[in-house]
Amino acid sequence: MAQEIKDLIDRIQQEGVMAAENQAARIKTEAESLAQKIVAEAKKQAEKIIEQANSEAKKLDDSTNASLKQAGRDLLISLRKEINSMLDRLVKLNIHQSLTIEELTRIIRDLIKNAPLSSDSQIVISLPQQDKEKIEKGFLKQLAEEVKKQVILKSSDEIDSGFIISFDSGKSTFDFSDQALAEYISGSLRPELNKFLKSE
Repeated sequence: MAQEIKDLIDRIQQEGVMAAENQAARIKTEAESLAQKIVAEAKKQAEKIIEQANSEAKKLDDSTNASLKQAGRDLLISLRKEINSMLDRLVKLNIHQSLTIEELTRIIRDLIKNAPLSSDSQIVISLPQQDKEKIEKGFLKQLAEEVKKQVILKSSDEIDSGFIISFDSGKSTFDFSDQALAEYISGSLRPELNKFLKSE
């Protein structure tokens, strides 16, 4: 009887151990399967994060490159404007320095002498007040006698140097003011300057 009880206990223990081992094996298998799922999901998430990061980095890189290109274009436009403005100032300054009273009187004399004037032509010359006064003192009377025409000098606050001349009492004019000459000269030089700036 004692042997039967002992056998029964041994058998119960063996069944318990086997059940526990089976349970442990099942838990281990489930744990391994779950771990594999977690690792696979983590890999997927990591790949998604890396892909998003790469996409964001590319967008940022593209945006940075576009911003740099735009900044370069803006700088070049600004530089062109500044150089063109400097060119205008330099041309105007040189014209202003070149248009002395002597030069003005020579140009005006040559223009009037070579103009096809009718007998009733009235010549009107507009120039800065200080130049008008200087020309009136010596040149005007001599010029009127030379060309046998009426020459009228007018002062103009809109002209810094140079003059505007009309051969038909002001109906039409030829502009030789520093502003008009500067625009003409700068306009001639600007395409060459822009070509040079483009090639750099």
